[in-house]
Amino acid sequence: MFYKTKTHTLLYLNNARSISSLKVVWRKDPTLDRAIEHDKRYKQCARVVKEVLNEPGQVIPLRYLEKRRERMRLKVKAETFLNQNPGLFDVYYDRIKPKTEPVRFIRPTDRLRRFLQEEQRIFSENEPFIVSKLCKLLMMSKNKVVSADKLLHVKREFGFPNDFLVDLVPRYPQYFRLTGSPGEGKSFLELVNWNSEFAKSVIEERADEEGERLGIKVRPSFNVELPAGFVLKKEMREWVRDWMELDYVSPYEDVSHLDQASREMEKRSVGVFHELLSLSLHKRIPVPILGKFCDEYRFSNAFSSTFTRHSGIFYLSLKGGIETAVLREAYRVEELVDRDSLLQIKDKFVELLEEGWRQRAEQLRLKQEKIKEDMELLATKVCD
Repeated sequence: MFYKTKTHTLLYLNNARSISSLKVVWRKDPTLDRAIEHDKRYKQCARVVKEVLNEPGQVIPLRYLEKRRERMRLKVKAETFLNQNPGLFDVYYDRIKPKTEPVRFIRPTDRLRRFLQEEQRIFSENEPFIVSKLCKLLMMSKNKVVSADKLLHVKREFGFPNDFLVDLVPRYPQYFRLTGSPGEGKSFLELVNWNSEFAKSVIEERADEEGERLGIKVRPSFNVELPAGFVLKKEMREWVRDWMELDYVSPYEDVSHLDQASREMEKRSVGVFHELLSLSLHKRIPVPILGKFCDEYRFSNAFSSTFTRHSGIFYLSLKGGIETAVLREAYRVEELVDRDSLLQIKDKFVELLEEGWRQRAEQLRLKQEKIKEDMELLATKVCD
């Protein structure tokens, strides 16, 4: 079920720094890969919708959309995409310039506009949750400040509204200070006040809940779930055992005193990755996106090896030619077990898509029946 494809070198860290090196085998996990594959069509549709909605008046000539196929990573012609996904856009004729011949334009359907209204309602209902997520991202950072442009780049990973920097942030001056103009490369979002209620990780919250249930203090620790067929060599088992015995280091702690190469810093880095993935919508984030935050979160240049080094906590997927870090404990088989409340938006969008797909399937069925009837009628006439 699992296949060896590559290895990472692990520096065995103890209190005296590096002693020996271990080979950590990367193994394919088809189940978690399928979880990523399931979202492929949905994400493609979302990219095209975003492209149209960003246009003035939310309309665009069909031939202009066709020219952007590479940017949208659209493998079929724009017209084919429209036929495959009815319910997203209406096609109509208009002039690009006065006195020119009318050409085909597309615009959002009434169904898509109703979805967009529903999206805004869900964002409004979850605004306190969104604010807490944004605060947590800043609180984990080195200087409690993160590039606003980088945050814009990851807004969909964490479920932030498109306009969160210009609409939501100014309404919470007790938490946020925005400097510069987003989109120009020199804009930053700074944390104004520390909220201790937000400074508790998923790991710590889980330990507190279990402690209340058992009536004893429970030590915060990672869930380690090695995939079926994954066997650690003795040397690696000893390293994992020793590492797990180290005290948990909260991603919200000040770690400026820690050596970057220490085991404690490794513990903290794993905690940050765990928290970032826990805050994300799908409990997974492409590694290139995480790489944009190396400076803010003190990641080493070789940070991606963390995900194979700790294969019982994370899975490093190579699906689609992109490395994606996945939080193992968040999935049972290929389904999320702890769904983010903002995933309601995705659910509503998928409902819209599926309605269109059913409509197309019915149209194709009726068309095939008509062809069959015509063929039977033609055969009858030939026999006569």
